[in-house]
Amino acid sequence: MNLWDRFRSGLTRTRDRIEQGAGELFKIRGPIDPAARARLEEALLEADVGPTAAERLVDRATERMRKDGSLELQQALERGAAELLAARSARFEPGAERPWVALLVGVNGVGKTTLAGKLAAAFAKQGRTPVLVAADTFRAAAVEQLAVWAERAGVELVRARDGADPAAVVHDALSAATSRGRDVVLVDTAGRLHTRQNLMGELEKIVRVCGRVIPGAPHHVLLVLDATLGQNSIQQAKEFGRAVNVTSLALTKLDGTARGGAVLAIAEDLALPISVVGLGEGIEDWEPFDPDAFAKGLFD
Repeated sequence: MNLWDRFRSGLTRTRDRIEQGAGELFKIRGPIDPAARARLEEALLEADVGPTAAERLVDRATERMRKDGSLELQQALERGAAELLAARSARFEPGAERPWVALLVGVNGVGKTTLAGKLAAAFAKQGRTPVLVAADTFRAAAVEQLAVWAERAGVELVRARDGADPAAVVHDALSAATSRGRDVVLVDTAGRLHTRQNLMGELEKIVRVCGRVIPGAPHHVLLVLDATLGQNSIQQAKEFGRAVNVTSLALTKLDGTARGGAVLAIAEDLALPISVVGLGEGIEDWEPFDPDAFAKGLFD
């Protein structure tokens, strides 16, 4: 499937929810009366778009229709959503640094380890030499899971004994990657509740260690959010942003949610770019985020 087809398939439940509430309005052209607007906003809220993002999206759509009388509401919504998302888009890809270091952070169960494996496999396929770092030293299953992904991807894994200091593991991994001439390092950090200050402090320590070993590292901090949580993930993101300088967001499990509209709310409320989306469990079931394809998959 092409990118739009993958988004469309993944967003089926979300799109169905919007269409159930306002699908018959999609062919409207010209001005929207207050009753129709209220129904539309309610349908968007049902898909977890959120009140602020829903209002902005409808405002943009109605303004487009006012300027272009031939435009249908569905088209206007699609273009408005793409515009809203494009203002804060980014790519998760290595820069000129060698090695380029990226941290994957987030709460428990959002899919960081799986995503790290998928990204490593993609970089290896591009001819890069990625290293996966198992910095979740307190959950043995996480290390073993990452080892399976490293084997599937055919990439190097750096791990330590259970209970080792995560910052020390990262220090050794970055030193080894530098000496061996590796070009990408992906650090899978432990899932941590954003309310646990000691764990957030540990994450801050990992960031400091990265910078001591490789000046300027980490070059990217990817905050992984579970799309099925909808807007509940926004507070998580805000707390992580207070502890580390988040570069971009990854949204996982997008294929299994009726709350995919939260992507609009997340982009609107956090003012952080979205770089990656997960669309399944397979090694290639992820995509770089594309605002146009996502918006089309949401409304078309």
